[in-house]
Amino acid sequence: MNLENYFIAQFHNKHIGDDGAVIGKYVYSKDAFFENIHFKRDWLSFYDIAKRAMLVNISDALAMGATPKYALLSVAMPKNMNRADMKNLADGFKAVAAQYNVEIIGGDTISNTKLDITITIISEVKRTLHRKGIKNNYLFAYTGVLGHSAKELKKLLNLGKIHQKSKFIDIQLRQQFLKRSSKVLKAGMDISDGLYSDLEKLTSTNKLGVHFFKQIPKRIGCSGEEYEMLVSFAPQDRKKMVRLAQLSRTKLTVFAKATRNRYTNRCKAHHF
Repeated sequence: MNLENYFIAQFHNKHIGDDGAVIGKYVYSKDAFFENIHFKRDWLSFYDIAKRAMLVNISDALAMGATPKYALLSVAMPKNMNRADMKNLADGFKAVAAQYNVEIIGGDTISNTKLDITITIISEVKRTLHRKGIKNNYLFAYTGVLGHSAKELKKLLNLGKIHQKSKFIDIQLRQQFLKRSSKVLKAGMDISDGLYSDLEKLTSTNKLGVHFFKQIPKRIGCSGEEYEMLVSFAPQDRKKMVRLAQLSRTKLTVFAKATRNRYTNRCKAHHF
């Protein structure tokens, strides 16, 4: 057990274990976006920092099959930020909030040595998509194309530049795909820690293993912060899922099935 899992294991209740906590008809989710941990200020504008922070939080809500409604912002700002910087940051939050019909209802601001952001998203849900619910022989699939985030991060760490439409900046969430396929999907989560690492979360939750149909290179399987969807569904629904993905213009790759063997994650832990 890594240190992150050890810490989470100290809190025992039925709400912990998914991308958000489901209480009644609401989903509550929260994620952090900290300078020098998740980003460096010379990589992104203040506008893009705020956009990315909002998108990665809304991704958790969508991954639960929920519709985000409200946001609470907590922003720790360095003293060298001026009014123009603050306005650009606020404009980034507001742009994504408007795109997803989310109302920013409050939060907190404090002075800090660096820019740290945490966001709570409150969502409404009718049909919840949990991580649990996978049976033996169920299929695993992911949306979109994986591997670009790690490649772009490497470029940034080497002082390179990335395009404004880069996946590292312009995250594309799969809201329409999830809406269309909600009745067919049995389990799912967003890919934030990498395909292999998040697959480990799904399989351990369901006490199952994985049989890969073909080998996926580590540069793809270990690429984190992709914010695509990792989903599972019954084998008899494969054609239906492919058709639903096509209707939302979403690339869907079916890459494995659930088995009763043990799955071993091939990626290094990057938390703590």
